[in-house]
Amino acid sequence: MNSHAQDEQRVVWAVVGTDIGPLLLAATDEGLVNVVFHATDAVRERTLDRLASRLGTTPVESPAAPQLAEAIRQVEAYFAGERHDFELPLDWSLISGFNRQVLRELASGVRYGSVVGYGDLARRVGQPGAAQAVGIAMGSNPLPVVVPCHRVVESDGGIGGFGGGLETKRKLLALEGVLPEPLF
Repeated sequence: MNSHAQDEQRVVWAVVGTDIGPLLLAATDEGLVNVVFHATDAVRERTLDRLASRLGTTPVESPAAPQLAEAIRQVEAYFAGERHDFELPLDWSLISGFNRQVLRELASGVRYGSVVGYGDLARRVGQPGAAQAVGIAMGSNPLPVVVPCHRVVESDGGIGGFGGGLETKRKLLALEGVLPEPLF
């Protein structure tokens, strides 16, 4: 094998059916790199093009790949109510700076079944006036569900925004017992 082939990043992906619709999971040798909501054909195509551009290699569909097997198992267990915490290696290469700092704090510091306000999360990372910037970080989260941006809410009790749609956010918070299950 030549040195170029050894250095080339491998990206594998699969789609997992969940109670909130199909999720696309993508992983590198470093770990899970992307989770994408509503993985229809069009969304999948845009995501794979973006990943190829950002990571410099064409993602390969490979649901049985070792890089994805544990992530798929843990996502399925989460939606079955059997898992509260994700214990996966994560590849943070799609995000940097303040956004990465905020998302790492969210991943490690906001447990299943709890929520945090945008301003509270800003204070946790030493930027007490950056609630709006925290909102932007949530919107740029490449690893939703696993890095639980659905647990970030408005300080006045509002649900806040969500890249996967407000109904998806409500379903995730209901799954975790924060909100009541919808009646219909």
